[in-house]
Parts: sequence; C-alpha cells; structure tokens
Amino acid sequence: MADPGTGGDLKASVHGIFATPVIQCDIPDPGPLNAELRRVILDREAADPGTQHSNLGGWQSSWDIESWGGDAARAVVNASRVIATQMTRDREGRPVDVDWISNAWANVNRGGHGNEFHTHPGAYWSASYYVEDGGIADNPALGGEFEIQDPRGVAPAMLAPHLTFAMPGGQSVGASELIRPRPGMILMFPSWLSHAVRPYRGNGVRISLAINLTPVARTSGAGSGP
Repeated sequence: MADPGTGGDLKASVHGIFATPVIQCDIPDPGPLNAELRRVILDREAADPGTQHSNLGGWQSSWDIESWGGDAARAVVNASRVIATQMTRDREGRPVDVDWISNAWANVNRGGHGNEFHTHPGAYWSASYYVEDGGIADNPALGGEFEIQDPRGVAPAMLAPHLTFAMPGGQSVGASELIRPRPGMILMFPSWLSHAVRPYRGNGVRISLAINLTPVARTSGAGSGP
C-alpha cells in the first residue's frame, strides 16, 4: 500500500498468533470397526438408561466404554492417544512421550437431539469419533454439525460486526465454526474449547464416541526434558 506521507510503499506482514488446534484424522477402512461399535453401543443403549450431561435428548453412556465396548472401542481410544502424543510438545517445541489417562463414552442422537455448549474440565485433549453420521455428511440440511465457539469470545465482533480481519480465518472472529462429521473421522481439540452439537434433523441415527485424555507422566525418550 502507498504511504500517503512519503509516496513509498508500506510493507505490512500478518502474524496469526494464539492459534487453536482442531485436528481431523480419518481411520483407514472404518467399516468393520464401525459395524462392531454400532452393535455394541446400541445393545448397551437398549439395556442401560444412560446419563445426562451436555446431551439435549439422545442417549449418553457411562464414561467407561473401554471396559464394555470391546476391542473396537479400545482401538479408537488408543488411536486418539497416538494423535494426542503426536500433537503435544514441551515448551521448547520438542516431542515428548506422554502417558494418557482416558475416559470415554458413547453418544446416540436421533431426530431433534443435540448437545449444548460445554467444555471438558480436568482433561488436556478431547476427541469425538464418528461411528454413524445419520446422513449429514452428504446432506447439510440434516444439521447435526459439531459447533466450536471462538475462544476469543464475541468481543471482536461487538463494535463493527460487518467488519473482519484481513487474514486467513479472519471471517470467524466472534462467531462459530461448524464441522460436518463423517463416519471414521476423529476430531480432536483442546478440552477447554467450548463446543456443541447442533440438533439433528434426520430420520437416522448418529453414533459417536467422546474421549478425554489427561497427561499423567512423561517418560524418557527423544526430546524429553528434565
């Protein structure tokens, strides 16, 4: 841009700081895994009244699916541990080996069901794994999106909501981001990030696993600090 005082060019650079990681990872060939998870979870739903936390309707299991979900559930939780370790560094930016304590549960949503905005206190990483999406990956009109609130709050959009920042991601300021799940996808995010699930408007069933991961120890390994 031209400097009105000198006629020269002003060279401006933009730095995106305070980034918030949201990670998507697809399980290869998830069909057999998801078929087993569907069977186990729906059997559990039929036999157990479930719990009530952030869910608005629908069914949520107890937080111990690793004890009753069989090898399929443990495979998903173990995959989330691998991703969490890959995405975690020490304060010098070096890889670390982390032991993760986990708790995980199943969610089943049908027509009209969703989850209110919430966070996951006491955890470092949280994740959702999608067994069935109820058709929303192919039909956005069915709703059921995973919704993330801007952690900066609404303040940046309060004075001039018609303006935004001239940088990648600038249009999300003060608003929400929507992610449309699909079967086999792991979605991982910091546990402090406020999130929700918009109401599902289809006639099918949405089945997912929710996972919390808390670091308990750093073992010796490449890049480990004192």
